[in-house]
Amino acid sequence: MEIKIGELTVEYTEFGEKGGIPVLMLHGWGSSFDVYRSAMNALADRCRLVAVNFPGCGNTTVMSEPWDLEKYCDFVLKFMDAVGLCNPIMIGHSHGGRVTLYMTAKGMVNPPKIVLLDAAGLIPEKSPKQIRRAKNFKRIKKVLSLPVINRFSGGLLNKARKHYGSADYNAAPPVLRQTLVSLVNTDIRDILPNINCPSLLIWGENDTATPLSDAKIIEKLIPDAGLCVIKGTGHFSFCEKPYEANAILRSFIK
Repeated sequence: MEIKIGELTVEYTEFGEKGGIPVLMLHGWGSSFDVYRSAMNALADRCRLVAVNFPGCGNTTVMSEPWDLEKYCDFVLKFMDAVGLCNPIMIGHSHGGRVTLYMTAKGMVNPPKIVLLDAAGLIPEKSPKQIRRAKNFKRIKKVLSLPVINRFSGGLLNKARKHYGSADYNAAPPVLRQTLVSLVNTDIRDILPNINCPSLLIWGENDTATPLSDAKIIEKLIPDAGLCVIKGTGHFSFCEKPYEANAILRSFIK
């Protein structure tokens, strides 16, 4: 299904019981609502499940200028209003979890419960190797951006970005690259104690994108939070072991 929100053509899907518990599902960076197919099937008997694709994901068009976290939250609010979704339980994976955390902590929404799946939102400490790589790229970028040199350095700068940048960064068009830089440099831990609804964290034991140490920090900062660790899984823990994750979800969403 599609809907217009401002300049964007937005793709979304609905599943389950029309009169059931309202649930909004937000996916992670560079992903789509397809990651929730198994979870939707598990909750379809009790919930009205609505999942939306963020700009540049699935068939949702790309925004014309870079966004920060506030603009993602504004997008979600407009989408909820457009599809008639009032105070839903919010489920967010990775970047979708970051949006869920921010909106709830800031009082933009008042969900009865939230579910965080390997959620983003904290700036992790960088390893010495990561610090060296970042410094090396900054030095190269500075040299290649000098007058005269910059006329001929476009190709070299792109090669440097590919070498030093993450897979998500390199796969994104320029407007999303700038957006990603803004998002990963936004740390929201200071506002997490404002969240007062029951909060379930489902995390992969071996997640390297949003490590388990982040989950433990988030669990401590949110007053009413519980953490479930899925052994032997990574950043898509709920997809890697859907039976286990879905059982936890069904128990939490009654």
